[in-house]
Order: sequence, then structure tokens, then C-alpha cells
Amino acid sequence: MPNPILNLAHKQLTTIPSEVFKQAQVDALYLDNNQITQLPVNINKLAGLKKIGLFHNLLRELPEGLFEITSLEQVDVSGNKLASIPSSLGNLKNLRVWDVQHNHIEHIPESIGQLLHLEYLYLAGNKLSSLPAAAQGLSSLAYINLSNNRFTALPDWIGSLNKLIELRIFDNQLEALPTNISGLYSLRECYVMNNRLTALPAAIGNLPNLRKLMCEGNLLASIPSEIGNLPALTDLDLRNNKLTEIPGSIGDIVSLRYLDLRKNNLTTLPSSLRNLPQLVKLDVRLNKFLVAPAWFSELRQRGCIVLE
Repeated sequence: MPNPILNLAHKQLTTIPSEVFKQAQVDALYLDNNQITQLPVNINKLAGLKKIGLFHNLLRELPEGLFEITSLEQVDVSGNKLASIPSSLGNLKNLRVWDVQHNHIEHIPESIGQLLHLEYLYLAGNKLSSLPAAAQGLSSLAYINLSNNRFTALPDWIGSLNKLIELRIFDNQLEALPTNISGLYSLRECYVMNNRLTALPAAIGNLPNLRKLMCEGNLLASIPSEIGNLPALTDLDLRNNKLTEIPGSIGDIVSLRYLDLRKNNLTTLPSSLRNLPQLVKLDVRLNKFLVAPAWFSELRQRGCIVLE
């Protein structure tokens, strides 16, 4: 029989009630949306705890005792005032979910590389500009969110995360994607909106499982012809860039369903677009000098929504 779950969320708590520590065994403790300013040093008394939720409190630091609860699998301390993470993070060998979004963190300790079971890493909304090299050892990582930070580049080793399914790094200052992104052969969704990308690497065409590529709000002046090598791609968002043309190879993306080309500098479109068998929506609005091709009518006749 599972151990009890304690839900003390939305209770206007400023501290964790002492009664919590009288529980013989607790699997999950939820303290979200309170006003807790610090965790007690003896929080390690909750031996056996697997999940702890502290979203939206007033924590400025995490005690060492928290990192002595080696049974923890999920920790959510997002939406606090944390400025740093102790190196003892590496003690949580069973951790699968680590959520520190929307804090004030500038550095992640090297010890994160010891979390070999980590699958979900939420780091969005901090002050990060880099990741420790040891993070390339996160061999189980399936999801990482680095959005709304200060990254100007992804680390060269990013391609070693070959189990990664979803990469979110929008709202940063990326100027390029590394060529070894091709090592992310499990990647299904890539979100790089609102950066400073001027081009995509040809290696982007070596991602056989990629389904969504979202590049809105960059400085892209061209798209490599290798984009046509993405057999699983269903969603391609290129709006609000500097594109003057689209490669004809885009007509080879047989799974493409949604193509957003709004607000670029396009004057023509490749006729190969008319051959995309799965296309259900094509948006080319706000391209001032684009002349609508006659084959738009063919797309509409077969049920594709064309917005111009």
C-alpha cells in the first residue's frame, strides 16, 4: 500500500508545520503557492520522500538536508528567489525531475552530471549563460527547457544527449546552432524562437525524428536545402525572419502539415510546395512583395488553408 500524500498547497504557510515530521512515512509533500521563506535544516527527517513541490514560495536557498533525501525522484522549487544550487545536488541519484524555473540562478553545479536518471530538466527563466560540461553525462535526459535565459550559444557537447526528445531554448541570444546538433537523433521538438539566429546548420537535416521546428523571431536570411531531409517534420514555423527565398527541397518534407512563413521578405515561393501531400495550413501573410502563385488554388481545392 502506498505511503500518504500530504497536500498543503494554498494554505498561506510561512513554515512547514511540525506535524509533517511526525508522519511515519510520506511519499509526496506538496507545499506549492505558500509564503515559505526557508526549509528547516531537519527536512532530511522525511526519509523516503519521493516528491516535493515548493512551487511559488519565497525560498532564497535550499538546505543541505534536502539533498540528503536520496529517495527523491521529483523536486519542484520553481517560482522562488533562489540564486544558487548547492553542489550536493549530485547526491540525489534517483532524481528524475528537477524544476528550478523562474528563479535567479546564474550557475548550475558540475555535480548535476551525477544525476544519471534525470529525464526532465527545467531551467527556464533564470540568469544562465552556460551549462557545466558535466551535464553531457545526463544520459537519460528526454526534456530540457533553457528558455528565457542569457545563452548566446549551445554547448558543443549538446549532441551527446542522444535520448533528448524536446529542446526548448527560446527567448535567449543564440547566434547559431552547433553542427553536432545532428547527434540528437531522438529529438522530436525544437523550439528556438526569439533568438538571433542568422542561419540554420545543414546538420539540421540529420534529425530523422524531428516533428516540430519552431524558429519564429530570429534573423534567418536563408534555409539550408537539407531541410528537405526531415521525413517526420509536421510543423515548421519561420515567421518574422529575414527570408528572401525558400529552398525547393521543402517539397520533399512529405509529412509537413503546418508551414508559417509570415512576415519575411519573400517575393516568390517554390512550386514544390504544391506537392506536399499532408499540408493543411500555409500562412504567407505580411510578405509585402510576394506575388501569389496560381497553384494556391490547387491547395485550397484539396482543403489546405492558405492565408495571404
